[in-house]
Amino acid sequence: MRRPRLLLALTLLALALLPAAAQAAAPAPAPATAPVGIGIADNKPDMFADVRFQALHLRYARLDLRWDVLSDATATAQLDTWMAGARATGAAPLITFDRSPRRVSYNPTSRQLVGALKALRARYPFVKDFSSWNEANMNKKPQLVAKWWLALRKACPSCNVLATDLLDKPNMIPWAQRFVKAAGRTPKVWGLHNYVDANTLSTKTTKKLLASIGGSFWFTETGGIVRRANNSALVFPTGTARAAKVTRFIFQKLTRLSPRIQRVYLYHWDTGVGGGPTWDSGFVGPDGQARPALQVLQGEVARSARR
Repeated sequence: MRRPRLLLALTLLALALLPAAAQAAAPAPAPATAPVGIGIADNKPDMFADVRFQALHLRYARLDLRWDVLSDATATAQLDTWMAGARATGAAPLITFDRSPRRVSYNPTSRQLVGALKALRARYPFVKDFSSWNEANMNKKPQLVAKWWLALRKACPSCNVLATDLLDKPNMIPWAQRFVKAAGRTPKVWGLHNYVDANTLSTKTTKKLLASIGGSFWFTETGGIVRRANNSALVFPTGTARAAKVTRFIFQKLTRLSPRIQRVYLYHWDTGVGGGPTWDSGFVGPDGQARPALQVLQGEVARSARR
């Protein structure tokens, strides 16, 4: 009789341990996706003095910068003011190189761009994020920009050097693929200006780009457009209410398409006195009053902080 009793006891013990064993074998729940980093793209330093901007405690700010800025005393003084504002508010700068007003169509050499990066790093050692060129698929050959990117990356291995800032035009994907071929490697991070997807409330083009090339993405410029007069053939709704809807769509749809989307820089904080002549996507109007999109941004920043 002892043997059956022993077997019964062992069976009952095994059954009692099954839930614990199953629990131990079950995979741990996946960690929550890290919230996307939020910043503002605006060349005007006055936003840093705005108490509404300060209250957001944004981690990032983006500056579209002429590549030869330090050769011009006035431009350098303006840059010093912008950088001081970024430091005072704790916003890490992202510098995107762009053309010089002195020679608009001139393509700097790789040596010149590397010299610009090193000079900026010497003057502002806290700056570690750069992009090789602004909207390069507009009018630059991918082979040239790939050469710039490789040189900049080599010049500052500790920096985040974005391949370029792409504009969501029809040539974007083949241009980026030719860039990868010319560079001989896939960049770690790309910049993207997906205004069309955002303002048409679509995810189509951004999804296609994610499927076509590797690497992570920062939306280095995007936002809801209040008014534009840039002779574009593409027509979509604009206005302050629409801009708020677009801002909500960016956070609720576009930034959630993939964990490869790491940051979003919204363009821009305000329109300045009198408003911009061809483009207005500001959170603050020319009258200094907050627009509905700012309330959306404030809500998203609060949610991101809670996550």
